Amino acid sequence: MRILNLSVQGSSALLSLLLLALTGPMGISNSVSAAEVGDPTRIVNILQEPRHRLMHQDGDIRVLDVQINPGDMTLQHTHNAAIMYAFISSGEGPSGGRVTSNTDYVTENFTHQVSNEGPGLFRIIALTNYGPPMAELTSDRPTGIEGEPQLENLWFRSYRITLAPGESTAMQMHHNPSIVVQVTDGMTHVTREDGITAELTAMGGWAWRNAHSTYQVRNIGTTPVEFVIQEARRAM
Repeated sequence: MRILNLSVQGSSALLSLLLLALTGPMGISNSVSAAEVGDPTRIVNILQEPRHRLMHQDGDIRVLDVQINPGDMTLQHTHNAAIMYAFISSGEGPSGGRVTSNTDYVTENFTHQVSNEGPGLFRIIALTNYGPPMAELTSDRPTGIEGEPQLENLWFRSYRITLAPGESTAMQMHHNPSIVVQVTDGMTHVTREDGITAELTAMGGWAWRNAHSTYQVRNIGTTPVEFVIQEARRAM
């Protein structure tokens, strides 16, 4: 996988004009044409880059399933919001669910494009948070989860959990919207307090849970499974 840092535009007049031409009243365009997908000079917002697939939206929060096929390259795209990544695979194989975050994009927009030299799929499950930062770091932590988060900042929080076959987490309650992402092979159930269950059957599977949702995760497979629970933080 190669990342081409073509330009750091910041608040330059050129980027403003380009984005104004591309976007609608909210600063985000509604679609990208087939011709634009194949145009390496086109600059779009991250939410309109075709390989950054918008899977879910809850107010200012979006879930993106980023998939770049072997030999393919994204359009030049601009990051303008805080983002957290769960890396599922690089072109060379599984990434183990490595979690990172970038909040600098809020104050310094960044434009680049990414290519995948293969031979496999490059994939990330990402959360973007267009809302304001929280005032405190730890005030809204969930209940029912032991241990410290693996990542925590004013926009996001992430926990990593491993379950043996048949093992379950405790019932946990998240004040913020959250997403459970399975980062290894296996099979898990994400079950709400009312019994409604989402089944994850493969690495990269995910389940969304609304703010103030209580749920638990169970490994229903025959091998250990790892997953990350990602929160997009916002004022309650």
